[in-house]
Amino acid sequence: MICNMHRALILLIVFLICSTAICVFFDIDLRVASLFYLPGEGFPIGRMQPWNALYRFGEYPAYIMGTVCLLLAVASFFSPSLYSIRLKVLYIAVVLIIGPGILVNTLFKGYWGRPRPVHVKTYGGKLSFHQPWQPGPASKNASFPAGHPSAAFYMSTPYFTLREKKYRNKALLWLWGGIFFGVVMGIARIVQGGHFVTDVIWSAGFVYLTCIALASIMLNKPEPVIKESQCPS
Repeated sequence: MICNMHRALILLIVFLICSTAICVFFDIDLRVASLFYLPGEGFPIGRMQPWNALYRFGEYPAYIMGTVCLLLAVASFFSPSLYSIRLKVLYIAVVLIIGPGILVNTLFKGYWGRPRPVHVKTYGGKLSFHQPWQPGPASKNASFPAGHPSAAFYMSTPYFTLREKKYRNKALLWLWGGIFFGVVMGIARIVQGGHFVTDVIWSAGFVYLTCIALASIMLNKPEPVIKESQCPS
């Protein structure tokens, strides 16, 4: 499992770097945002449904799942029947706290300062456009990375607790369901002028990096010894 986690981390990091490079080379952030901007009106499509509803209520499933799992983890100390799922539900709750909670919404959105599309001069704002790796002058709760999509991508988290062979189909349903929900939520925030494409990409990256790292720590089970030749250096 450790070898698989290392591979997954490396592949995800390579994906984030390559996708960001492609977005920068082809100017995708500004090109895509321009599709939804109307001079004098801002981003009117984003005020329509279902985009507005996604913005208002789209984070609730993550909050509900994380809270329920945290309560189950606490209850497992008082109910022996819940002991077998303690680590799994605790893992799901901790991913929400560290991924969307601390990394995305507190540290980066709170201090990175990348201006949102609505803040950029090109779209009627007062600030210059910044690439995702460039800290900016925007106030707290800025553009990088995307908060709402991170909560949506978080819905993939049960995948990491259900990877045993007998739960494989359920695991994949959670994984791809979360990815789909995250992409839809990302589209909603882009058409509203709230985020750029790279903000959404990195919101997924932070969530799945957290999932993989915590899974290797919290969900690692004893396995037969793996020969060094089988594990990439």
